[in-house]
Amino acid sequence: MGINKYNSEGYYDPTVYEALSNIEKEEKAARRVYRPLVYICSPYAGDIERNVNMARIYSRFAVRNTCIPLTPHLLYPQFMDDGSPAERELALFMGLVLLTKCEQMWVFGSVISAGMRAEIEKAEKKKIPVRYFTEELEEVKGECE
Repeated sequence: MGINKYNSEGYYDPTVYEALSNIEKEEKAARRVYRPLVYICSPYAGDIERNVNMARIYSRFAVRNTCIPLTPHLLYPQFMDDGSPAERELALFMGLVLLTKCEQMWVFGSVISAGMRAEIEKAEKKKIPVRYFTEELEEVKGECE
């Protein structure tokens, strides 16, 4: 229905209209929550089935923490062959490009693969904050200060 520019008696009332419009805008803005883009860094190779399932859990964890997860190793294997060295290199490169668009990197697990190491180094070089978490989703303090 919206806010009417006219009062209950039918007279044009711009002051009340503007005040009520501003209140409505503030209420809409309060309903929107800022969600930073977060790069999810975790192992892929090795036990791929388990690692993919864990990456899904990590991504969901980011969503629950009001972030937008970016998890390239859940996306690129859908249409690229990780067994092909050329395609793997290209996927890693594309992931690094996407990393530069993120506000933070979240690293999960105690095992840091070669691909993860390259991602972490890129984040540090670009001064993107890196946070470390266990597989149980507990933050490890002091790793990324």
